[in-house]
Amino acid sequence: MKVVRCAAPGKLVFEEHEAPGSPPEGWALVDVAYVGICGTDYHIFEGRHPYLAYPRVMGHEVSGTIAAINAPANLSVGEQVLINPYLACGKCSACRHGKPNCCVAIEVLGVHRDGAMSEQILVPAQNLIAATGLSPVEAATVEFLAIGAHAVRRSMAGPGNRTLVVGAGPIGLGVALFARIARQDVTVMDIDAERLAFAGSQLGFDVIDGSDGSAAEAIAERTAGTGFDIVYDATGNSRSMESAFAFVAHAGVMVMVSVVQGDITFSDPEFHKREMTLIGSRNATHADFQHVIASIHAGKIPIDQLVTHRTTLRDSPRDIAIWAKEKAGLIKAVIEVGRPV
Repeated sequence: MKVVRCAAPGKLVFEEHEAPGSPPEGWALVDVAYVGICGTDYHIFEGRHPYLAYPRVMGHEVSGTIAAINAPANLSVGEQVLINPYLACGKCSACRHGKPNCCVAIEVLGVHRDGAMSEQILVPAQNLIAATGLSPVEAATVEFLAIGAHAVRRSMAGPGNRTLVVGAGPIGLGVALFARIARQDVTVMDIDAERLAFAGSQLGFDVIDGSDGSAAEAIAERTAGTGFDIVYDATGNSRSMESAFAFVAHAGVMVMVSVVQGDITFSDPEFHKREMTLIGSRNATHADFQHVIASIHAGKIPIDQLVTHRTTLRDSPRDIAIWAKEKAGLIKAVIEVGRPV
């Protein structure tokens, strides 16, 4: 079968690879239709991912069709599915408490083990989710949107909360969309004018330009000097994450959606003065996937606007290298795998 492998930082190779064969007990073989390209994939390509050993087949935002299944399941051969890419042990404390998204031994497809930039992939049958009623492209967007849905659920915030999403990349926009679905009053902040314009004019969010040094004044103006009830950081930038503490209102909540290598510091007196709640948000759970699917069915997620770039498996080594540097107009890119290349 054809695969795209990241042989080393900066080196993507389109090549022939041995097909997976029949699935072992409890597993399924999936013919891949589409794969979304994530910020994680760009980080792997650039050599900036902390948990990865090369070579690696990337790709964890996946839609496809069941080719074979060797497990009792409510799914059958030929059925369209999407894949939950978080393979959990099922035994650790997190798993026992219903949080396999932060399993102590988690393996993420395309990171800890080979992913779906390939014509076929073997996955545990329990990680398949029916994609009934979704197009293959829509199904391939569910995973990245579930990150945002999970962050909003983690916030435990109710309707009407004044909410700031810092970072207007795909994950941040996903957070903003699901915060709006949760009827929070959402503002998006970024330093990139093009992304802000997209969030404002295309998606209808209030926006704050964080590039001109007046973010604090704009936030004070929007909130009568009190700060936002909920602040989500989706920037992957430690300076931004640290700055965001000052944007949180007294008794407010800070949700760290992005992750960086290294330490994050903050003023303990300011933290305690506000009696802030600080929440980490990692990956997503089955409930979040189902919430995203239902939201797409309900027409609440503008997939056609979010998916701005497309490529094929054969052309993806060239295009990923370009998009890693040239992000003008880029929100979400997908790779078409299902057709012969």
